[in-house]
Amino acid sequence: MTLLLGCIADDFTGATDLCNTLVKEGMRTVQLIGVPDDAAPPADAEAVTIALKSRTTPADQAVAQSLAALAWLRRHGAEQILFKYCSTFDSTEQGNIGSVADALLDALTGDAAGDAPPSIAGACPAFPETGRTVFKGHLFVGDLLLSDTHMRHHPLTPMTDSNLVRVLQAQTPNAVGLVACDTVHRGAEAVRTRLDELARSGHRHAILDAIRDEDLRVLGEAMADRPLITGGSGIALGLPANFRRRGRLAEAVDATALPAVAGKEAVLAGSCSAATLGQVEHMARRHPALRLHPQELADAGAIEEAVAWAEKALSTDPILIYASAPAEEVRAAQEALGRARAGEAVERAMAELARRLVEMGVRRLVVAGGETSGAVVQALGIEGLRIGPQIDPGVPACTTIGAEETLALALKSGNFGGTDFLTRAFEVMP
Repeated sequence: MTLLLGCIADDFTGATDLCNTLVKEGMRTVQLIGVPDDAAPPADAEAVTIALKSRTTPADQAVAQSLAALAWLRRHGAEQILFKYCSTFDSTEQGNIGSVADALLDALTGDAAGDAPPSIAGACPAFPETGRTVFKGHLFVGDLLLSDTHMRHHPLTPMTDSNLVRVLQAQTPNAVGLVACDTVHRGAEAVRTRLDELARSGHRHAILDAIRDEDLRVLGEAMADRPLITGGSGIALGLPANFRRRGRLAEAVDATALPAVAGKEAVLAGSCSAATLGQVEHMARRHPALRLHPQELADAGAIEEAVAWAEKALSTDPILIYASAPAEEVRAAQEALGRARAGEAVERAMAELARRLVEMGVRRLVVAGGETSGAVVQALGIEGLRIGPQIDPGVPACTTIGAEETLALALKSGNFGGTDFLTRAFEVMP
């Protein structure tokens, strides 16, 4: 089987979100954790997503990791590249989206060396199914501008501007244009024409409006021949159809089958998003739950106490261990420990707890939060994930590749999932 689509994701839950979209569209998809060595992708993979932990790293590190991922994907035959970031465009003026997109486009087109005609990358974080839309270049979450949501106070990537043209322009020396909704609604050919116009006038990036799933399918068709696409997982909605039109992808495939995994069940939650806080409250009323306070996690004794609690609480009932907290408590922890140290304390604790829980027989694990998921996956030595059925929009059930013990996992971005997600996930996991 030929690798058709190569994807680079800037965090782990975002990668599974993207894989979920591709699998629903009938594309056999595997998620790899970090850039592999010389190993080839699984023989049945039509799309491969390399999950990096680069969203909040220094830009030069994010670029280096992304270029290494690109080199591996191209070496194994990927015909098109998708750079995936969050549907809330998580970044700052010093953020990584522009820097990484520039580097990938240069590597794919040779623009930096001047030996190829100018190219342009479309950028679209829209995901209408989860309430993320882009209109006139502005990102909305439900009926609110992004800057009017809780993301304005995000502890790592505060988003105070909803104008994506302006946000992306602050991250790149190259011109950023806009393909507005009225053009998108005229169809794929109109979008292609507009992108060509922008490229000829010196633009290297274009924010793409999308307010409905059909817009994403139009955009996917319009970018069938573009070497690089950037955006949220929604932008992948129209890409498998491009390969079908060329006879490269089967018409109807169930790409969601996973092997069954038996064992104890646990949830680890590190996200402080509004959605996760509601999910934690819902589960804590129904199952054994232990709250960890970030200010205490710098002390190894707090982790040992949590392990002792888990040993007693684990049974046939799933357990919940969480460091999720309201914004004011997060700020207090950051003031006491420093922003970076507070976040690192939670990640280290969740990683160690995941390792110890698996030693206790946990084989079915739900993790809430992108940074938390990244830390857990690395601590467990997971090399990759097979993507199965959707639990909630943007969150699939998965089974591990390369771990010592096969695990059933759900890695949830903080903002995703219904109120009952943490309990219902176990019903969908294999």
